Amino acid sequence: MILRKLDQSEKNNTRPLWEEVFSEDTKEFLDYYYYIKTRENEIYVVEEEDKIRSMLHLNPYRIRVEDKIFPTAYIIAVATEEPYRGRGCMRALLTRSLNDMYGRKIPFTFLMPAAEAIYTPYDFRFIYSQWIGDIACSDSNTEKSGQDVSFSDAGLWNADEMAAFFEKYSVTPSMRWQICTVRDSAYWQTVIMEQASERGGVRLIRENGEITGMYCYAAEDGLEIREPLYFPDSEELFLSSVEELKRLSGRKNSVKVYACPEQFAQEKKPVIMARIVCLSEFLGALTVPESVEVDCSFAVIDPLITQNSRIWRVTSGADERELHVRETEDSEGVIPIADLTELLFGRISPEEAGERDGAIVPDHLAAELGKIRKLTDVFLNEIV
Repeated sequence: MILRKLDQSEKNNTRPLWEEVFSEDTKEFLDYYYYIKTRENEIYVVEEEDKIRSMLHLNPYRIRVEDKIFPTAYIIAVATEEPYRGRGCMRALLTRSLNDMYGRKIPFTFLMPAAEAIYTPYDFRFIYSQWIGDIACSDSNTEKSGQDVSFSDAGLWNADEMAAFFEKYSVTPSMRWQICTVRDSAYWQTVIMEQASERGGVRLIRENGEITGMYCYAAEDGLEIREPLYFPDSEELFLSSVEELKRLSGRKNSVKVYACPEQFAQEKKPVIMARIVCLSEFLGALTVPESVEVDCSFAVIDPLITQNSRIWRVTSGADERELHVRETEDSEGVIPIADLTELLFGRISPEEAGERDGAIVPDHLAAELGKIRKLTDVFLNEIV
């Protein structure tokens, strides 16, 4: 078997495998994906007898981690022909792609797993849970005193305006995330085309001509809404917009909403797993409160990206927020890469990490790691 990365001209050759393994995806969606997403993505394949037997796609994004922006990749379409499963294709593809990403100093990669158990052996762990709920709208009032209100689907020409709205929305104190993809004009143009491939769009809510809210929707199998974004005083307008959309689409049932505001939620479901790729870059993106000093060292065990398997020292002086990262020789403890991922994303405490198999986290190391600001405010609702 041969493992390699495809040239641009070869990427369409993976479509038959996608259609075979992910048969639920429509022709319209795949037309969009192979026309738009494969222009910039990377596709790794395993071939035998001159035929693609297994594949993995890396879709590029720019991501904001605290106040820094990094390149990252969303792993998608990990698929293997049924007769070739169980032969190590997936492990080979992940190992190659992860090490290539390390070479580009990507701090972490992420994916939406079909099942958690598929990716835990490769040290992926959940970092983001999404609120999911239903909205049973009634005849909401769209009038606001002195306001001109309108609802419409976004066109590609609205992308600059949408990016400006998101920037304003995302910096409000209650909505400031530590991790979020960069939502520039190109991002929103892609989202508009993506939603159109699912018989949907991006619905804009305007007051006096300005965007004060928006959300993605799809109507392939019932009406579904993803990621409603609106300012708090525009909630009634959001509900009115959903009610109008139901009427236009001929739907009468309640509407499923993903990444919804907490007040509409019925459940919170883990949806995005991540894996640290370039550990030194990842640690260097973290912050500590000013006036807090940090100084500790620990060995990391990473079976897939061996360059991460080093002894690392992290420090931060008084009146600093950044962490300084370098290799050292003296270690206070040991932390496997998967446990370190959960710790730094705030999923477990340093003390809980120390109770895991293969980890050693003495009291001083736990106290120092506890000073680092954990990445708990994550906002990753990308689909492909």
